[in-house]
Amino acid sequence: MSGTENIFLFVPNIIGYGRIILALISFYFMPRNYVIASWCYIISGLLDAVDGHAARYFNQSTKFGGMLDQLTDRVGTMCLLVTLSQFYPAYTFWFQLSMAIDIACHWIYLHTTLLQGKTSHKFVDMSENPIMRVYYTNRQVLFIMCAGNEAFYAALYLLHFTEGPILVGISLFRAVLLLSAPIAFIKTLISLLHGYVACINLGIIDVKEREAKRKEN
Repeated sequence: MSGTENIFLFVPNIIGYGRIILALISFYFMPRNYVIASWCYIISGLLDAVDGHAARYFNQSTKFGGMLDQLTDRVGTMCLLVTLSQFYPAYTFWFQLSMAIDIACHWIYLHTTLLQGKTSHKFVDMSENPIMRVYYTNRQVLFIMCAGNEAFYAALYLLHFTEGPILVGISLFRAVLLLSAPIAFIKTLISLLHGYVACINLGIIDVKEREAKRKEN
């Protein structure tokens, strides 16, 4: 690798490698030991915030680190959904649909964003919408959406093994499931919106490139 800096040994990226190790341990124990699996999964998720702070503190933000975080998040959720498909086979289709939406919409959105950076076309900007502006600019809202989505699937996972502590006549994990379900649903709608707008913007790029080729000919 050229240059004097080895970005692969930056502090936030080392934390990212730790996240991956914890996630792998969690995947291994998911089918049979929910205690080990849950703690490893939770700590891996919490380190997502830690590496972000480390990146800003040490001025070590990198595209590699950002991609590492995105992939760890996506893979973690996908592997949890695979396990849920085994635990709740009657709902396999809905878990598959959730995985398909998550992967497809994130991939096309990130890919289109990269292509947009290389062009000067007029694109659809979701941040112009007041609701989406809050989603993009308010860290608390973004955290609640992401944490709520994870909490919904995590509660489903834990309920396969135990109801957890009983609070005011309802189990803790079931209460988390009910409270987080609307958040998970809204998060899915936002993912679909990201995918839809990314498709429109990708179409704009295609049209402009085809026009440029026709002018060349």
